[in-house]
Amino acid sequence: MIGISPKFPLLIDNDVGAYSLNKTVSAVVQQNFKNLLLTAPGERVMDPHFGAGLRHYLFEQNTRALHRTIGQQIRTQVARYMNFIQLEHIHFNDSEGSQAGDHLLKMAIHYNLGGNTDTEVIEILSTTTAT
Repeated sequence: MIGISPKFPLLIDNDVGAYSLNKTVSAVVQQNFKNLLLTAPGERVMDPHFGAGLRHYLFEQNTRALHRTIGQQIRTQVARYMNFIQLEHIHFNDSEGSQAGDHLLKMAIHYNLGGNTDTEVIEILSTTTAT
């Protein structure tokens, strides 16, 4: 099958050609969405507004206010750069009662492609170590 775009990170794939490829529109959208989430504003050349900058929030306190801030940042970026995605909801797992306690933030973003009823999920897990 012919691919649509290169899959990141670039990995050699002798079966397909030089690199592994994304072979479905869903895989391309998920890769681009992840790129949007992890890129810091100002990091992309010629577009200083691109990116949700999730790494910026890595060592912040795990609070409901932070969840609202992150959620709003994601919604703003999706509306601006990937408006064909319909966000269903963003779920934060506070991990209360776990060994990680306040040092774990798990986020699941549920979305679908416009007109498609299948829900896709991107999960991001952030941990910090206590000192």
